[in-house]
Amino acid sequence: QVQLVESGGGLVQAGGSLRLSCAASGRTFSSYVMGWFRQAPGKEREFVAAIRWSGGNTAYADSVKGRFTISRDNAKNTVYLQMNSLKPADTAVYYCAAGHTYYYTLSNEYNYWGQGTQVTVSS
Repeated sequence: QVQLVESGGGLVQAGGSLRLSCAASGRTFSSYVMGWFRQAPGKEREFVAAIRWSGGNTAYADSVKGRFTISRDNAKNTVYLQMNSLKPADTAVYYCAAGHTYYYTLSNEYNYWGQGTQVTVSS
């Protein structure tokens, strides 16, 4: 049974930092893309960042480029999202996802999802 479990969300002031973790289990993800998406109240789920488990190629949404960093730890089967210089606009539920796809910005291309973790940035 595939499981993606996010952690690390919370409340932070604008300009602060958080690191989200996504622990993956239940299958081999070596050929998968791991993505982070977010959804704010009343808005659609949007792509944040992705990393290819094999090779480590990364991609970011323009809105987070230069502030967020996605990485993975193969030994721990865990993907991270380091978020710096946070803004109130970053407030959302953040989801980890895994997909066997080249279209990594599209949420419907991902097969597995975590339960989400809330990130709230106060001004």
